[in-house]
Amino acid sequence: MNRPVRVRFAPSPTGPLHIGGVRTALFNYLFARKHGGVFYLRIEDTDQSRFVPGAESYIFEALEWLGIAPSETVGKNEKFGPYRQSERKELYRGYVQQLLDSGWAYYAFDTAEALDAHRKQHEANGKTFIYNWHNREKLDTSLRLTPDETAKRIASEEYVVRFKTPVNEVLELHDLIRGEVKFDTNLLDDKVLFKSDGMPTYHLANVVDDHLMETSHVIRGEEWLPSLPLHHLLYKAFGWEAPEFAHLPLILKPIGNGKLSKRDGDKMGFPVFPLEWTSAEGVSSGYREAGYFPEAVVNFLALLGWNDGTDKELFSLDELADVFDLARVHKAGAKFDPEKNKWFNHQYLIRQDDDTLAKAFAPLLYAKGIPADFGTVTRIVSLVKERADFVSDLWELSSYFFEAPNSYDEKAAKNWKDDTSPLMERLAAVIESVTEFTSSNLEATIKDWMAQNEIGMGKIMQPFRLSLVGALKGPHLFDIAEVIGKEETLRRIRAAVTYFRSES
Repeated sequence: MNRPVRVRFAPSPTGPLHIGGVRTALFNYLFARKHGGVFYLRIEDTDQSRFVPGAESYIFEALEWLGIAPSETVGKNEKFGPYRQSERKELYRGYVQQLLDSGWAYYAFDTAEALDAHRKQHEANGKTFIYNWHNREKLDTSLRLTPDETAKRIASEEYVVRFKTPVNEVLELHDLIRGEVKFDTNLLDDKVLFKSDGMPTYHLANVVDDHLMETSHVIRGEEWLPSLPLHHLLYKAFGWEAPEFAHLPLILKPIGNGKLSKRDGDKMGFPVFPLEWTSAEGVSSGYREAGYFPEAVVNFLALLGWNDGTDKELFSLDELADVFDLARVHKAGAKFDPEKNKWFNHQYLIRQDDDTLAKAFAPLLYAKGIPADFGTVTRIVSLVKERADFVSDLWELSSYFFEAPNSYDEKAAKNWKDDTSPLMERLAAVIESVTEFTSSNLEATIKDWMAQNEIGMGKIMQPFRLSLVGALKGPHLFDIAEVIGKEETLRRIRAAVTYFRSES
């Protein structure tokens, strides 16, 4: 194929956008950028019975947040508009008529009750009912009626239009990821293309729109692979050049086999949606609200079923666009790893500018009623961010900078011996004498004092940290002291001495 690259993401607004759908959008976006092409979004809402209010705007907001917004879509550069299928309703009728006139489709008048009876009869005989070449001329279709009889029934009854699948053909089709795939047309059913309410089904609308919107490549999930033969035959029936197809591997559950679902996320406590979604069933968490950086979400999704052939794991969106290649997409499903996703977020967090993180952390402090100087918050963030996966982790990692401990870790408190309190009082006197209260000067002064008095490190450093933090955790001890200041450092040491004397 030698035509400009135009790829699309074509979701249905039936609920929140699943993370698997986001990956499909991402791979289309990357492919378009890699080849200097266009990534567009079409809303496939022909099944109005499944339409969910808010789902369409959710899709647009999610892609904007992730930085992979389409260049053409509803209300934006509508070169081939409308980009909402429900607004293209009238044009499909002409195409289905074309298939009827050329013998590639036929009318079917079977009622739901009649079809159900056929299914039950087949089941009773140990068979599976398939509406296809085997029985279509025995069923209630235009294939056994005269044109006049067909016209009369169309005028008075409900009907559907079905595709007339060819008989005794083996389709040898090419998939850009899976290579050659074969389909026996005798095993295919005659799919419904058009309903009497004037709305097309997914298959007809999808193929017509991909053709009219000049789609060069269809990159979609593996679950659509069974639709490939029908779509190929529809292109053939219309006499159109088909796009190239690529079917992405499934995103699998973290444990066991099977496609990742919302239930897996609920059960294991991780999001499966990019943004939070509220429905009658409750609130489903989203990656944005859980504190993930959009760049981290893009990065870990890109590596679900694809790699660049190296051990590199961290990619910016621009880097991904430069190296993305469908030839390196795996055929096998990719197991979803929530812990690895946290690792990606950690990597992006520690690479954030300290000022940026401080601005993100500030609302958490405000909500707790803690006034804090921005410069101080920035310094604190710089000291603790290496241990954080999310901005929300910063409070737990740094709370002692803002609030003195009101209790002490029981295990660590066992290190407070009978001679510890007198030593801490002597330490306080040394700190009192320090005029230049910086981390480096304080450290040098205290270590000189310990050396001159032959006091072991363990006798001072652990109780000193316990006094300031309430536990044996945190960054460099003297950095903590510098940030909270001389007076607060002394106050905390004296409070610890008072506490442990009262406990003895």
